[in-house]
Amino acid sequence: MKFWETMTGSDLTREWKAFEARAEALPADHRAAWEEIKGHLSLYADFTGRNLMPILDNALALLEETASDGQSIREVLGDDIKGFCAALAGGEGARGYRDRWREQLNRNVAKKLGRLGG
Repeated sequence: MKFWETMTGSDLTREWKAFEARAEALPADHRAAWEEIKGHLSLYADFTGRNLMPILDNALALLEETASDGQSIREVLGDDIKGFCAALAGGEGARGYRDRWREQLNRNVAKKLGRLGG
């Protein structure tokens, strides 16, 4: 990956367009699941979303493979797509951006209170 591509995010744009082109070839129920997966996984993204690219690639590959095998989404993902995404992102206790922001806010407030009180 070139420095300029990293700075501008053009490599991510190319990858994202490739993902969407692959998703267009999926059956309707698999495409709908892809949309849900993207939405649920976005909670676990870092600032650029670069950390999710391998996870999204693998999730899309799973959907492609199961579609070609004729399996339904329910057979593959079950009823809990949100739980499936949490497992993909690193387990049920995976921290999302809201959790990180909350921790940062709490640290900053504790610092300020420590300075004011002491």
